[in-house]
Amino acid sequence: MSKIVIDTKNAPGAIGPYSQGIIVGNLVYTSGQLPIDIATGELVQEVKSATKASLDNIKAILEEAGTSMDNIFKTTVFVKDLNDFNAVNEVYATYFKSNPPARSCVQVAKLPKDAVIEIEAIAVL
Repeated sequence: MSKIVIDTKNAPGAIGPYSQGIIVGNLVYTSGQLPIDIATGELVQEVKSATKASLDNIKAILEEAGTSMDNIFKTTVFVKDLNDFNAVNEVYATYFKSNPPARSCVQVAKLPKDAVIEIEAIAVL
């Protein structure tokens, strides 16, 4: 089984030696998406807006791969401060109105660019 690299201008480019996403078989794996506003290139730091930016970047990668947010079955959310859990959930819920994916949410010591959140996803094509 071969892998296909996903590359879209509609999401931030990688800041290291990794791909935005990979397709293997009928699965799409996104790299963790920082809350970078694709229009400005700026890192979003307010947690609700940051959650939206990270999820919008995932959406763009999945669309480039030929799938959608509806086909996500697992996400991992990394937060700088677990006290932001409810604020993250408020925005996250607007992207997954029914049949939400399985999810882990963990507080981490530090994220790249000192971001407040990073989200990764696995979806089916």
